[in-house]
Amino acid sequence: MIPVTKSFLPPRQEYDAQLTRAWESGWLTNNGSLLLELEARLREYLGVKHVFVVNNGTIALQIAFRALEIRGPVVTTPFSYVATTSTLVWEGCEPVFADIDPHSFCISPSTVDLRCTSDTAAILATHVYGNACDVTALSAVANERSIPVIYDAAHAFGVRLNGKSLLTYGDVSTLSFHATKLFHTVEGGAIVTADDTLAHRIAYLRNFGHDGPEAFHGLGINGKQSEFHAAMGLAVLPYVQSLVEARRAVSELYDRELDGLPLSRPTLADGLTYNYAYYPVLLPDEALVIAVRDSLAENGVLVRRYFFPSLTQLPYVSQQHCPVADEYSRRVLCLPLYHDLPSEDVIRIAGLVRSLVSAYA
Repeated sequence: MIPVTKSFLPPRQEYDAQLTRAWESGWLTNNGSLLLELEARLREYLGVKHVFVVNNGTIALQIAFRALEIRGPVVTTPFSYVATTSTLVWEGCEPVFADIDPHSFCISPSTVDLRCTSDTAAILATHVYGNACDVTALSAVANERSIPVIYDAAHAFGVRLNGKSLLTYGDVSTLSFHATKLFHTVEGGAIVTADDTLAHRIAYLRNFGHDGPEAFHGLGINGKQSEFHAAMGLAVLPYVQSLVEARRAVSELYDRELDGLPLSRPTLADGLTYNYAYYPVLLPDEALVIAVRDSLAENGVLVRRYFFPSLTQLPYVSQQHCPVADEYSRRVLCLPLYHDLPSEDVIRIAGLVRSLVSAYA
């Protein structure tokens, strides 16, 4: 089977060398030396001020909400992974969905503006597939109402906009370091901010609220990352740029092989240095999506309806109509994309898609 994604594993001896450091120190968690080194390297690599590595991307969002003291309605996107919405509900906030831009697939700032009220507590936007939201327009909406912007940047590791890290926009950005991501620590995530006050809150929130070993600054949770996970991050990080280039080559080959078909792709933001996190295609209708998915599976190729269903359909949110997001969630399909996907497999996958889409047309 050709999977839709594949985790990059660094050379075993390089990971073992990092593990040996943890083994010999006997310090396995609680902000050990490998974790501190990983955070320092990430700050440098990403070009950001504060990075707090945590044990998954979901807790990263939850801690971000707590650090910003968000309560009440939050305007967010229905076109994202479920954790973007579920974390809001988990934290007692009300998701208010704004529709997406039909070109970028990211949240539409004009619709965000319409959804905001005097009670709106924050804006939570996703850089979908690593493509940048309209950060300037969202900032204007937020500034007018004096509310924070949080970016779910789970897909946006290493992405730059106009020469600087995409993670520097907004009050807080969160990352996922899940095994399926471009950069991973097997399980993990991170919280990024340039605000020193928020950084202080995040530091104690992820560690039970500790202010030193015998005092507590406030309420906290266990969001810490272990040395064994940090070891994987330290071993993977040197390869990220080569992984991006390999994924770029796969994506460009798909572009050539699928050229001329009645399908569309997200329009990348001007000034974006992209990371090729995913290869989504928007097909003419849901029936064709299902036909392509099933036919590829019969031929040993796994694809994913990412994101489906629209988060407006979750059973624990109030039903809200977002026509573009609702439609796109039914029509989108992510094709296999990973660093060592052979060219002949890309050509075969694209050929199968071409035959089905051409017959449909």
